Amino acid sequence: MFNQFRNKFPLTDEKWNEYINHFNRIEVPAKTVLLEEGEISKKLFIIQKGCVRVWFNNNGKDLTSQFFFENQSVASIESFIKKFPSPVVVETIEPSILWWIHKKDVDQILEEIKEIPALRDQLIDVLFQRTFDYMKHFFSFIKESPAERYLNLIEEKPQIVQRVPQHYIASYLGVSTVHLSRIKSKLAHKK
Repeated sequence: MFNQFRNKFPLTDEKWNEYINHFNRIEVPAKTVLLEEGEISKKLFIIQKGCVRVWFNNNGKDLTSQFFFENQSVASIESFIKKFPSPVVVETIEPSILWWIHKKDVDQILEEIKEIPALRDQLIDVLFQRTFDYMKHFFSFIKESPAERYLNLIEEKPQIVQRVPQHYIASYLGVSTVHLSRIKSKLAHKK
């Protein structure tokens, strides 16, 4: 799993092996909750195989905010970093193989690598990308119609349309499953 990332990190083999030994491999079925809303996030997950979604409950309505796939990391990042109760649920959609690392180990590694500019910059890039993704999704609700959001999803993130059940896609787009079916039907008739 970690060999594909090895050449991206300027570390000695000894340090690399020390860091990856902090990770634990788990296999879980679909619909496994990795973090409940309200819990403090103490684990960061890297997805080897599968799909994970991040969602929250809004007055009994399940709203999906993000999807994660192979070779991506996932956590309630706000809770993980700031140690406050998670505003979201982290749950698998597909049977998944995940590697997790405990927060105390991440903190130790971060303390050691913060003096290495290349690693520090990579970490900052990952955090900014996550923030950028949140902002883009948020602004799409203000600027775009549901049909435009769906078309952008097909173009920018086709793996979501290919792998995620329709009711989760509808939740992500902020529409009902019936409305999503209408959007897909209209788009199919235009072709």
